Amino acid sequence: MTVSPAETQLGWIGTGVMGASMAGHLMAAGFSLTVNTRSRDRAAELEAAGATWADTPAEVAAASDVTFAIVGFPADVRDVFLGDSGALAGAAEGSIVVDMTTSEPSLAVEIAEAAKAKCVGAVDAPVSGGDVGARNAALSIMIGGEEADVARVMPLFEIMGKNMVHCGGPGAGQHTKMVNQILIATGMIGVSEALLYAQEAGLDLDKTLAAVGGGAAGSWSLANYGPRMLSGDFEPGFFVDHFVKDMGIALDESKAMRLSVPGLALAHQLYVALQAQGGGRNGTQALLLALAKLSDVEWSRMPEG
Repeated sequence: MTVSPAETQLGWIGTGVMGASMAGHLMAAGFSLTVNTRSRDRAAELEAAGATWADTPAEVAAASDVTFAIVGFPADVRDVFLGDSGALAGAAEGSIVVDMTTSEPSLAVEIAEAAKAKCVGAVDAPVSGGDVGARNAALSIMIGGEEADVARVMPLFEIMGKNMVHCGGPGAGQHTKMVNQILIATGMIGVSEALLYAQEAGLDLDKTLAAVGGGAAGSWSLANYGPRMLSGDFEPGFFVDHFVKDMGIALDESKAMRLSVPGLALAHQLYVALQAQGGGRNGTQALLLALAKLSDVEWSRMPEG
């Protein structure tokens, strides 16, 4: 299968914070798109741009050579791909399904095995970069699957991302995303604690961020989420609820490997506290607010009103 706008029909399932932008890039590259999402109004912009609506994931796959999905939780992934009206129920022989959700490695393997039984390719390709990376087509994409299947869809990944790595067979993309999330989890504790320290020490927060961001302490999270924290912007580039899900998967996988990960466990508990405080639908940078509450201090950069 040669991937090109003239020869390849694409399907997309899930148009949330990241999915809508990712699908939009494929349409902007000239590809025809059939779309399905839980709430049809979330697909309104894609439909206005020419996407065709389908009522079920199975109908999306039936109309598509390659069907992508990026949804919320492993239960959603299972339903979208393996349910009675799931993508594999409608996928034709020789087509490919691609899960870009962060999900369970074992579920990625299960989907790949079910797809193989139907002579359908399956790729797991979770992403990192949040809403900014999705909007700017600058995502990192961690890919698992058979080499031939990955090679066929790589030109499509190149439209959505800047750093694409084929990490291994089915499930390898998801395992690599767990590595990514473990790195981010403890890093966000450091960013949050550091900025709270700067505030309580009476420093100019903007100058402090400029001073430390270019040195050894610099990180993607500091560069991208630090300015949001300083402007009091805790809207989701990536939902806290979804991050807690990801850390839970990583903890389960670590337990199965008899691997102790105390830093990850601490980050998970702090984010669960943020959920308990009502922050589950905020962005991950809102961890700062939960840590502020632990010390009974107020973050000074909250928006007015």
